[in-house]
Amino acid sequence: MTGGHQGGDVTRPGQSANQPEGFEEPRPQIDTTRPSISRVYDYMLGGKDNFAVDRMVAEKALLIAPNAPHAARSNRRFLKRVVRFLAAEAGIRQFLDIGSGLPTQGNVHEIAHEVAPEARVVYVDNDPIVLVHGRALLAENGSTTVVEADIRDPEALLGNEEVRGLIDFDQPVALLLFGILHHLGDEEDPAAIAARLRDALPSGSYLALSHFHNPGPEHPSATELAFSSEKMFNENLGTGRWRTRDEILAYFGDMDLLEPGLVPLIQWRPDHEEILEEGDIHLLFAGGVGRKR
Repeated sequence: MTGGHQGGDVTRPGQSANQPEGFEEPRPQIDTTRPSISRVYDYMLGGKDNFAVDRMVAEKALLIAPNAPHAARSNRRFLKRVVRFLAAEAGIRQFLDIGSGLPTQGNVHEIAHEVAPEARVVYVDNDPIVLVHGRALLAENGSTTVVEADIRDPEALLGNEEVRGLIDFDQPVALLLFGILHHLGDEEDPAAIAARLRDALPSGSYLALSHFHNPGPEHPSATELAFSSEKMFNENLGTGRWRTRDEILAYFGDMDLLEPGLVPLIQWRPDHEEILEEGDIHLLFAGGVGRKR
């Protein structure tokens, strides 16, 4: 891992820059008896970094929404299109990805580095298995790191030395909140958390997010599916909120929303990879990108 800006010294996984040679921190404890959001999502994407308890929850979700894996894939494709735009067209060279999840094909740093090899990326997650896999993946990468922090404590996250080591908050930053805010309950005040994170960004920065979406009475069958999914998630994972369009828009504050606005993920500047499937599932996941004035 790197202890500073690109070009700084690189330390091995489990060793920080100020620890002696051979020192190994205790590996994070991974609880295989409780389902994990990251691992359920990994299963939906066809990954192998999941356990029986995660697959059980995923199968329950599939009983309600058999094409849920399409929504998971759409989220990854949305991420790719957004990061490619931010790096290639917006000229962003710093990415802060909070709630990054397990590494998979088309990670943020891989997409950004195709356009700008000098781009710096910080992944943030609080899941031990994400940290283990991320640190192994990035052991030799001096411009990218993975940090253990929780979005529920934005002050600690923003003040983290590793975050500050790679992200210069005096220069434009892309703040990525893909599939994370819908795992905060209303009592945790996700709007206030999003506002604090926005406030840390300088002018010219971007916020990109995706979120479970309740499309409302105009789409009754999709809304019923949203309620059923929310009930299942909360019973089995203790988390998951399908919010309305206005609730999601509020996360952008007074940022300028880029065209086409807050839309189902497959409608945000689609490319040849994005295929519209039949059914309501595409209405239950919305996303957008905003620019700070």
